[in-house]
Amino acid sequence: MKETTVAGPKGGIFSRAFSEIRHFGTYPFNMRVLLLTNMLYAFVLPVVELFVGTYIMRNSSELAYVVGYQLAVYTGIPLTFFFNGFLMRHVRITHLYSFGMLLSGVSMAVMMSLETLALGGIIVAGLIMGLSYGFFWANRDFLALSSTDDGNRNYYYGLESFFNTVASVVVPGMIGAFLGATADHGWFAGNINFAYKLVTLFVFVLTIVASAVVCRGRFASPARERFVYFRFDRLWNKMMRLAVLKGIAQGYIVTAPSMLVMTLVGNETTLGTLQSIGALVSAVLLYLLGRFTSSRHRVAIFSAGLLLFALGGAFNAVLYSATGVIVFMLCLVLGRPLMDLGYFPIQLRVIDYVSRKENRNSYAYIFIHEFALYLGRFFGCGLFIALTICLSDTFAIRYALLIIGAIQLISISISRDITQSLDRLERK
Repeated sequence: MKETTVAGPKGGIFSRAFSEIRHFGTYPFNMRVLLLTNMLYAFVLPVVELFVGTYIMRNSSELAYVVGYQLAVYTGIPLTFFFNGFLMRHVRITHLYSFGMLLSGVSMAVMMSLETLALGGIIVAGLIMGLSYGFFWANRDFLALSSTDDGNRNYYYGLESFFNTVASVVVPGMIGAFLGATADHGWFAGNINFAYKLVTLFVFVLTIVASAVVCRGRFASPARERFVYFRFDRLWNKMMRLAVLKGIAQGYIVTAPSMLVMTLVGNETTLGTLQSIGALVSAVLLYLLGRFTSSRHRVAIFSAGLLLFALGGAFNAVLYSATGVIVFMLCLVLGRPLMDLGYFPIQLRVIDYVSRKENRNSYAYIFIHEFALYLGRFFGCGLFIALTICLSDTFAIRYALLIIGAIQLISISISRDITQSLDRLERK
């Protein structure tokens, strides 16, 4: 299919907005339903990713507990991908997707119900969150693959990144202010843990609404075919190397903001404000990139995200202060969605090609891709824990981001090689 690139609309701001809404309506029904569902759940992800970490820090003051929780989350994800592959044969894919969203609220409820925040309870809550992410991402990736094609994936991921970035402006600011005001003004008798429980209720409500929306779609479940393989095409093996590198950074992308802010800057109010700064500009830029770029721009977009992440890690390492944290957060707010906007269309394009070539169920590639991500996540989290134990918490939080950012730059040459190989193969 030809790339979907349309000249920018003329007129005032309202005519432009209505023009973009009409343009959205030209895409397939299932793609629109999926984007609306993802828009709603985008307002849950900042809560899960940011404020669970700050809750652990507030109640334990242990950096290792935050990383341990994240490692438990990452352990639960690939295991759930495996069981999800069998459940998809008997349960509607939208129901599994909805179940994953609802489980995120359950995990937070388990965490908030612990009287003493011990490592065992944190790991249990982390595993439940891993189940949530597993059901959510396994089915979301398959639905994205089946509801889009290479011609509209830049738009799909650009709009999805736009939603995520807007949520990263609104949610951290509102919830950070709410938690900070609870502590500063003595709301709920100054019981900030009760305020966290109200945030958990907010998560439950949003996941229920998002579940109702996705169930309106007319999505087909994958064929009942084998999905576990151990040998793959050379091109897919290159994609696995790229996935391992992506996984290395993911643990830091989620845990670093809460650890840095609570250690060097202040409280949850500061965390919410920092996440909001710069994200407004980022949201507009991401929408425009998704709207007007094509497949030939993906490596450049991906590379820009990687360079921003490395730059932010360098500022944090050199300055190691509140200023360094602010610069890192600004780089991350823009760099993370750029990495996703470039990476995911490349991944789905490779799956399209190799699944046709090898005549396999496309879920087989989604499943094994998650294990490659897990290898990277395990290495990244393990590196942080090793630096903490062998050197110090300060060394780990100061230099780990720089080390990981530098390693990530290898991804630029691999992504370029994959894209060029695909171009040659598809021309043949």
